Amino acid sequence: MIQTTLVLLKPDCVTKNLIGEAIKRFEGASLQVIGCKMQHLSAATLREHYAHIAAKPFYPEVEGFMQSAPVVALALRGEDAIVRVRDLVGPTDSKAAAPGTIRGDLGEDKMRNIVHASDSAEAAEAELKRFFGAGEVLA
Repeated sequence: MIQTTLVLLKPDCVTKNLIGEAIKRFEGASLQVIGCKMQHLSAATLREHYAHIAAKPFYPEVEGFMQSAPVVALALRGEDAIVRVRDLVGPTDSKAAAPGTIRGDLGEDKMRNIVHASDSAEAAEAELKRFFGAGEVLA
């Protein structure tokens, strides 16, 4: 099934000049970039995006990190894109991610892990709407 999913290239990806490397890996896996936008994230957007952890004591550190530099939002399309992207990026904790995955090769830890990737069709739909406006993703 052809799907579209969201990937955020996090501030560590941007500041380490790894944007091209990350996109190269997605494109090399036959995923098509159909939306791409660099942006600074507001506190409100981050609270919405991270609503599941917003009440946790570590959340202010997450918000600070995510506002430390711009992010690059990508809309990626391809066959079974959601699962394939998750496989390419590896588990959240970069220290536990296998070599060959984006997080395993490029990330540092659970927060500085280069990318965020939607984990379900429902999340992808909501997250794409959160980070892209009307007409910003190719049909």
